[in-house]
Amino acid sequence: MHNSAGSRTYGLASLGLSLVFLLFTQGLWAQRRPSPQIGPTGVIVHSQFGGQIFGFDIDQNGTEGVLSEAKTGSGGKVLAAVETFDQATGKILKVVKKTTTMDDFITLGVVGASVGLIEHEHVQSLLHVTRTFQVMNPLSSNLFTGTWTPAFKKTDLISAVSRNQGVSGSAVLAFHNTGNETRFVFGTDVAANTFGPQINLTDSTFSSSPQLGYDAINNVAVVAASNGTVGGPAPQIALVNLTTGKVTQFTGILGPPPFHQGFINGLAVDAEDQIAVTTTELDFRVEFYDLTTETGFSVILPGATGQIQSGSDVEYDSVNKLFFVAQSVSSTSSGSSIQVYDIHGNLVESLNGFSFSNAFNVIGTHIALNPTNRTGYVDGPDSGVTELQAFTY
Repeated sequence: MHNSAGSRTYGLASLGLSLVFLLFTQGLWAQRRPSPQIGPTGVIVHSQFGGQIFGFDIDQNGTEGVLSEAKTGSGGKVLAAVETFDQATGKILKVVKKTTTMDDFITLGVVGASVGLIEHEHVQSLLHVTRTFQVMNPLSSNLFTGTWTPAFKKTDLISAVSRNQGVSGSAVLAFHNTGNETRFVFGTDVAANTFGPQINLTDSTFSSSPQLGYDAINNVAVVAASNGTVGGPAPQIALVNLTTGKVTQFTGILGPPPFHQGFINGLAVDAEDQIAVTTTELDFRVEFYDLTTETGFSVILPGATGQIQSGSDVEYDSVNKLFFVAQSVSSTSSGSSIQVYDIHGNLVESLNGFSFSNAFNVIGTHIALNPTNRTGYVDGPDSGVTELQAFTY
C-alpha cells in the first residue's frame, strides 16, 4: 500500500536538505566571488564638438549629467555649448544651447533637487562682459527653464557654488573684482531664486584662492584659505552663518617646516558629523577638522613624497560617509588617482588608473559623485580636457 503521508514527509525533508545545500554553496560562491572592480569603468563622455570642458556635474537623484564646452573657431569666434549626458553610457543626450560668437558657458553645478546651474558670459566688447545665470529645473528637462538672479554688481564674480544635493539651500562664494578682491558669501535656494544677506570676509587671507564648503544642517558656509607663502602662516577657517551673518574664525593646521602647507586646494564638509576636510599644496597632506571643537589633524597622502603629489579637489559622499581626494600625480600608481578616506582619516581605498591634471585647466579638476550606486565622474583622460571618465567605488 502506498504511504502518501510518508512520501510527503520524505519529500519535505529532501527539499529542506536541498535548500540548505543550495544556500551553503551560494554562500561559498559569494565568499569566493571577486569584489566588484573599483576605479575607471571605461565609460567616457566626449564633448559634442570637441571643445574644452568648462565645468560639469551629475544628478545624484537622476540619470543625467551636464557639461559646458568651448572651442575657438575661425575668425576668433568661439563655439560654446551646454550639453546633457547619460551617466550610464556617457552618451550626449542633448545640446541644450549652442552659440558661435565670443560667448562662454560655465557649469556651476547641480544643486537642490536635480537643478542645474549654468553661467552665461556674454561678450559685448573687449572689456564689457555681462553675466547671467540659467537654471535647468529639473536637469532632465534638457533645457533652460528659468534664471537665477543674485544681487550682483557688474564687477562681482563667482568663485564657487556648493554642490549640495537633496537639500534646498546652497552656499555661494564670490568676490568684488575691483582690485582688492574682497570675498563674500551668501546663501541661496536656486530653484526658488531666493537669497540671504551677502557677508564679507574681512580677513585678507581669504583673498588667496579660498575654498568653499557648506553645512546644510546649520546653514553655515565653511571657507578655508592660506596665503600660500613658502614657510608662511597657518591657514584660516571661517564659519559663516548664512542666516545671521555671524562669522567665526579659527586657525588651521600648520604643516611641517620648512615649507608648511602652501595653498589650500580643496574642501568638503560632512555636516552631520561636523567634519571639514582640506587638501594642501606644499606638504601633500589631507587635513581633518572638527568644526565643533575647532581642532584637527593631518595625514600624508598614501606613499606621497613631494609637492607634485598634492591633492586637489575634495568631495564628500554623505550616504557612505566617505571623502574623495583628487590626486593629479598619483602616489599609489601611475597616472592620476582618487584617494578615498573615511570620516576618521583612515584610507579606505585608492582608485587608480585615471589621467587628469590641473596644470592647464581653466576650470580645476572636479569629482562628481552619485552615492546611490557608488559611481562618479572625473575629468580625463584626454589632456585637452574634452572628456570625462566614469568610475565606481
